[in-house]
Amino acid sequence: MCYNSPRKGGIAMYAKLSTQERLKDLRVERHLTLEQLAEETGLSKSALGKYESDDYKDISPFAIAELAKFYGVSTDYLMGLTETKNHPNTALHELHLSDGMIDVLKSGQLNNRLLCEMVTHEGFQRFLVDAEIYVDRIADMRVNDMNTMLAAAREQVIQKYNPGENDLYVRTLEVAQVKEDEYFSHIAAGDMGAILKDIRERHKKDTTTADTDSPAADAQKQLQQAMSYEGSENEKKARVFLAQLGIDYDGLTKEEFVTLIGILKRSKLLKSPYNQRGRSNSPMTHGKGNRKHK
Repeated sequence: MCYNSPRKGGIAMYAKLSTQERLKDLRVERHLTLEQLAEETGLSKSALGKYESDDYKDISPFAIAELAKFYGVSTDYLMGLTETKNHPNTALHELHLSDGMIDVLKSGQLNNRLLCEMVTHEGFQRFLVDAEIYVDRIADMRVNDMNTMLAAAREQVIQKYNPGENDLYVRTLEVAQVKEDEYFSHIAAGDMGAILKDIRERHKKDTTTADTDSPAADAQKQLQQAMSYEGSENEKKARVFLAQLGIDYDGLTKEEFVTLIGILKRSKLLKSPYNQRGRSNSPMTHGKGNRKHK
């Protein structure tokens, strides 16, 4: 994996882990407690805890060297100078990359973290194999042979029985012929879709991932609840009014509620809050007076 943090950072472009985050991720990956790490490295538990704290910056060079040695990574990786964790000294020519690929990776125009996760996904090799079959036209002859046989069988049926274009058997022989581009596009899309779905699920809890429920959806839900409220008419109007603003009616304090009622009484769109007997029809006397306030 090019990005292993389960906590934050996601796979956003240009997002880099801090030294503190890298240290915690490495410990969590190995399922070690601070006590166990202290025993293994000879560093104190309290110091190790501080090193993983977001607001702690003063990590000694000795501790960096010891932790890098223990985890099998470079000190440059721990200090955030490189993203290469396990292969710090790999020569560029060993990667067998073209000049164009190197230029693209260095350009900063790609989300290299996401690209790494896609390439290292267990399904990526299948995607490349299917892509190679299509690009190198490896299956073309077999597909063409099958289509030729189906077309010939269809032509023989038409000439012998003249069943018409909409005959079930004739139509079956026609639709059974494989359109090569469409078929391999479907195969490739399936391969890549499965890869992206796994990566999407893996980063569902990242801070850079959008929330499942949008504020607009929450406001719509509140509005629907307000409109179906079975209380007094005035309280229902108050609920609808607040729901349109995305405010939870039941979350109001007593002071906020009193202020709201005073404002709503001025509205020409609401009926008079008092009936002919002088009793208040205000929402304040219908459900709100007995509810528990914060």
